[in-house]
Amino acid sequence: MDSENKLGDYLRARRALIRVQDVGLPDDGPRRVPGLRRDEVALLAGVSTDYYMRLEQGRERHPSDQVLRSIARALQLDDDAAAHLFRLGLPVFGARAATSLTAAPELVRLMDGMPDVPAFLVSAAQDILGANAMARELYRGFARYDNLLRMIFLDPYARSFYGDWDAASRLAVSNLRASSSQFPADEHIERIVGELSLRSPAFVNLWARYEVRPRTSEVKHFVHPRVGELRLHFETFAVASAPGQHLSVYSAEPGSTGHDGLVLLRRLAEQAATDAENSASEQAFEKGDTRS
Repeated sequence: MDSENKLGDYLRARRALIRVQDVGLPDDGPRRVPGLRRDEVALLAGVSTDYYMRLEQGRERHPSDQVLRSIARALQLDDDAAAHLFRLGLPVFGARAATSLTAAPELVRLMDGMPDVPAFLVSAAQDILGANAMARELYRGFARYDNLLRMIFLDPYARSFYGDWDAASRLAVSNLRASSSQFPADEHIERIVGELSLRSPAFVNLWARYEVRPRTSEVKHFVHPRVGELRLHFETFAVASAPGQHLSVYSAEPGSTGHDGLVLLRRLAEQAATDAENSASEQAFEKGDTRS
C-alpha cells in the first residue's frame, strides 16, 4: 500500500523513470539510484531545489497550479499522468463520489442483447459486476471470474491465456492507478491493492512504477484453449449513471481471423448454455422422481 505522502511517492517514482539524456542534461556517469535527482527536476521545473525537496518529502502540501504544471513538463507526464499529479497536489481537483458494485438491470439487458461479442461490466477496482455469455466463455479457463487484477496476477492460467502477459499486467496496473486517482477513498481498490501486494511480487514491482493510464481502446491478444489465438479490438465506455463503472466490449473486423474466432466462441457459449439447461432439467426431474 502507498504511504500517506502520496504526492511524494508519485514524484519519486516518476523521476526514477527518466534518464538525464531524455531531458537534455549532461550524463555525469553512474548514479546510486535510477533516474533524475531532485535538483535536476527542480532545475527543469524552474523551482528551487529546497522547495522541490519539501514538496517530495511532504513538508509542502499546497503547491500552486503553475508549479504542478511545471513539474508535469519536467517529468514529461502525458495528459493522464499529469491529471493524476493534479489530483494528488490539489485534492479538490479529483473529488469524486464513491463507486457502486451493483450492475443496473438495464446494463445487464444491454450486455445480454449483444450475443455476437464479449461484453462485461467492471467496477473501479476491476471487480466483474456482470458479463454476457460470450465474455464468460472467453474467460472460462480461469478458476474464478471475479476480478481482472486477481485473475491476471494470482491465477496461473493467465500466463497462457494472455498472448503478452507482461503487457497485459502492466496495462492492468496502470489502469488501476488511474482508478485509484479518481476514487482515492474507494475501499474496494484499497482491498485489491492490499491483497495483491501481499501475494504477488510482480504486482508490487509494477505498482511501484506509478504509471497512470486508464484503459480506453486497444488490441487484445488472447490464446483460448478451444478457439486458439484471438486478436480483438477492446473498447471501454464509462457508465455515466454509476461513476467508476465501465462497460467493456471486444469486437473484430468482419472477415478477419478474430471475427472467425468470435463465431466459434459464440457456438461454444450457446453449447454451454444448452448443457446447463439440460443439466438443470435433469436435476429437477431427479428431485421430482425422488419425491414420487
